[in-house]
Amino acid sequence: MKKHKISFTALTFLFGIILILSASGLTQTEPPKVKLPVLTTSAGQSNDVVTMNIILEEAGIKFDYCDVPTVELIEAGVGLADKESGPGFHAEVYTDLDTFPKGTPYKTIIFAIGASLKGMGASGLTVNAEESRLKKVIDYCKKKGIFIIATHVGGSATRGAPGSDNEKMIDAVAPFADFLVVIADGNKDGRFTNIAKEKGIPLVQKEYALDLIDIFKQIFN
Repeated sequence: MKKHKISFTALTFLFGIILILSASGLTQTEPPKVKLPVLTTSAGQSNDVVTMNIILEEAGIKFDYCDVPTVELIEAGVGLADKESGPGFHAEVYTDLDTFPKGTPYKTIIFAIGASLKGMGASGLTVNAEESRLKKVIDYCKKKGIFIIATHVGGSATRGAPGSDNEKMIDAVAPFADFLVVIADGNKDGRFTNIAKEKGIPLVQKEYALDLIDIFKQIFN
């Protein structure tokens, strides 16, 4: 058999490619099965939660939505205690009330991570206040066994350098999630991959946000 010599430079190049592919999140885990009813919310008050809601709608999944839910509202369950939207607060109820009557405890909460100073300002929040709010909500979820899905669907536009507002929102939610769902453009540096490996969190990465429709169909069925 003819032997081929591989130069040190070629080996270095191949090793670099392997590292890049690994960091990009291409080594992924099987998505878990999760339960309804589900509440969607924002971590950072960006428009990424709108994208997340559209994904669920396209997947045929009914949900409730609140941009800044308190622990008390989450505890109230499906219907969000009939809380009406107003300045700096939005609540929408799409859950099938025949299947899950008002007051049914939420089994899953989806956090759409992405910081917007404009969005936080409209809700009367500072970055520190949003971090504090998220901690209270996550602590409650952990206490009650509510499954946490952390998503990042905004791509590189809602990323930043260490210590930036976007990165603070990632720090506030992603390490405490039970499942991470991201798009490739927002994980070029392997940030979410590293969190998933360090914390033992299942991770799924897709190329585009609309590619996530099938993932959510899968995990909720």
